[in-house]
Amino acid sequence: MRICEGSMSLIDPTNLSAAELADRIAILRDNIRQITEQAASRSGAADEERNADRLAQQSDELDLLLKEQERRLSN
Repeated sequence: MRICEGSMSLIDPTNLSAAELADRIAILRDNIRQITEQAASRSGAADEERNADRLAQQSDELDLLLKEQERRLSN
């Protein structure tokens, strides 16, 4: 299950295999890097707000997945 860009709902990390979880974490880290680079190269209030929203969404999902990964490693 994946999150759609622009969607505010996060995936349920408990449904992901360890490999899927690791892949999704890598994807989110890359997305955050790309959003940060885009924000640095663009200017304008609309772009800044859009990038801030996208960055917050991706960061929230990354935090959720990292917590699930940590939970699994501690069991």
